[in-house]
Amino acid sequence: MTTTSPTPGSPGSQGSAPLRELAAPRPRGGLAQGVNDSLVMAKRNLIRMSRIPEMIIFGVIQPVMFVVLFSYVFGGSISVGGSTSPAAYREFLMAGIFAQTVTFATAGAGAGIADDMHKGLIDRFRSLPMARGAVLTGRTLADLVQTALTIVVLAVVAVIVGWRTHTSIGEVLAGFALLLLLGYAFSWIGALIGLSVRTPEAATSGGLIWLFPLTFISNAFVPSDNMPTFLRHIAEWNPFSATVQAARELFGNLPPGYEAPAAWPMQHPVPASVLWSLLIIVVFRTLAVRKYRSATA
Repeated sequence: MTTTSPTPGSPGSQGSAPLRELAAPRPRGGLAQGVNDSLVMAKRNLIRMSRIPEMIIFGVIQPVMFVVLFSYVFGGSISVGGSTSPAAYREFLMAGIFAQTVTFATAGAGAGIADDMHKGLIDRFRSLPMARGAVLTGRTLADLVQTALTIVVLAVVAVIVGWRTHTSIGEVLAGFALLLLLGYAFSWIGALIGLSVRTPEAATSGGLIWLFPLTFISNAFVPSDNMPTFLRHIAEWNPFSATVQAARELFGNLPPGYEAPAAWPMQHPVPASVLWSLLIIVVFRTLAVRKYRSATA
């Protein structure tokens, strides 16, 4: 009796096609592939956001309320550059409101990723042959687009209540670019939080609880000159303060005769803002991608 050797592709053959198909897909490499996968995920998240318009509406209403309340409630009560003029405070305030708006998007990024985790979508994405980190990068890019739309609406409202810029269009655009860079950096913190908690509700709380002291122990709403010494030092080295100071400088919203604090970030706010944002992106993107590889729903 003769025996026949298994033919290629038969169940008994080694390295057969069916067995190869059962193996987990390996992520595709290459920068171009990573960019393409990230853009696909960003498109997916933007489509999802467009189908939940209340997310966008509520995201716009909150900063608009801050603009109106701070402008008309605190305007005239806070001295800026030796003046208590409501108009002077309005111009001083707006960079802080813009910065607060872009950083508060952190909670949305964390909640969105936590929701995907809760539904098991992250496990499904991880099983696909896509670049590592594309899911998180796509999410943060989509949040950046939403934040940019919110900033546009907020700027229109600010102009209506009396905010003005006094520099060139290039400097104004550079100021908004620094604000969006800070928002993108903070969205990676939100991504890490979203991967580290069990529910979207916990991600929202975890994304906001640390933002309040960060934004209020800063130069966003009041000058840091009158703060206690230890709080003043924190405010002056706060990455949030550096971006606010840079935006004010680029918008031409610093009060006449204003003298910046002696701390290096306040003396050189534009490079300090860029350095802080890039550092946050590098550190928290690395941590978030590492967490993504091991996180389970």
